[in-house]
Amino acid sequence: MDNEDGFIIVNKESGCTSHDCVKQIRRLLNTKKVGHTGTLDPEVTGTLPIAVGSATRFIQYLPQVKTYIGQIQLGIRTKTDDIHGEIINQKNWPKISDDKLDLYLNKFRGKIKQIPPKVSSIHVNGERAYKKSYKNEKFELAPREVKIDELTLMNWDPIRGIIKIKIKCSAGTYIRSIARDLGEILNSGGCLLGLKRISACGFDEQNSIKISDIEKEKVVSKATNFIIPTISALNHISTFVLNNDEEINFWQTGRAIKVDNNFLNEFGTFDYKKPVKVLDKRHTLLGIGFFNEEQYKINPKLVLNAK
Repeated sequence: MDNEDGFIIVNKESGCTSHDCVKQIRRLLNTKKVGHTGTLDPEVTGTLPIAVGSATRFIQYLPQVKTYIGQIQLGIRTKTDDIHGEIINQKNWPKISDDKLDLYLNKFRGKIKQIPPKVSSIHVNGERAYKKSYKNEKFELAPREVKIDELTLMNWDPIRGIIKIKIKCSAGTYIRSIARDLGEILNSGGCLLGLKRISACGFDEQNSIKISDIEKEKVVSKATNFIIPTISALNHISTFVLNNDEEINFWQTGRAIKVDNNFLNEFGTFDYKKPVKVLDKRHTLLGIGFFNEEQYKINPKLVLNAK
C-alpha cells in the first residue's frame, strides 16, 4: 500500500467484533499497523473509527465523547444486561407517562457512577470479566464515574415496554448498565434491546462506510482512498507552527521549542494542560506537544519521524 496514515470510519454491522473489523482492514490495506478507537460489542452497530499507520499513536488525543441511539426493554433482566443473555427474571413494567419516565432518566444525566456489566472486557485480577462470568466465577466490579452529556427520551412504548433513547456520553460508559439500572429503579428489570453508535471520537456515521462496500470499491480503486488524514481528526486542539528548519530539527530530535509572544497573544485563553498539534509551514503534522509555563516552551510528547 501507499504510505498513508489516518482513519477509516467503519460502519460496523451486527455479528462481528471490533477486532474482526481491524483484521479486515489490515487485510484490505496490507498493513499490520491498524487499531480501533474503542470496542463495540458484537451486536452493536454503527460508527467505529479505525486508525491506520501512525494514526494509531494519536488515538488518545481524539475527542472521547460518543453518541448512541439505543432501545431498552423493560420487564426482562439478563446475565449480560442485554437481550442476548440468559434471562434471570421477568416482571411487568409500570404504566407511566413520558414525562414521569423522563424524570427517572434524570438519575442518569451528568456525572454518574455505574457498575459495568459482568460480561465486559474489564480486567479483573489479570483476566477479562466476561471470561470469569462465563466460568460462573463470583466477583464484583467497582463503580466507575462516567459523564452523560445528553440523554434524550425519543420514544416510550408502554404496550411493549420499550424505551428509545439518544445518549451522548464519555468513553467507558456502558449503555447496558443504564438499561439494567433503570429497570431496577422502575422495579421491573431492564436490559438493552438494541444499540447503534452514531458518532465517536469526532467522526459521524455520515463519514462511515461498511467494510463490504470497501471490498466492492477496491475493484476499481484503492482501499486507501477511504482514509481520512490524521490532521483532520485533530481540529479540536490548538495548533503550533514551527517557523524554520532549526525548530524542525529541534522537534525531530526531541528538544523543546521556545514559544514567542505571538503564540502567547494568539492563545491568551489557552489551556496549558491540553495538548497542541505541531505543524510545519506546509501544515504537515509533526506531532503533539505540551506547553511548559515555567520555561515558555513546547515540550515534545509525540514526534513523528521525518519523511
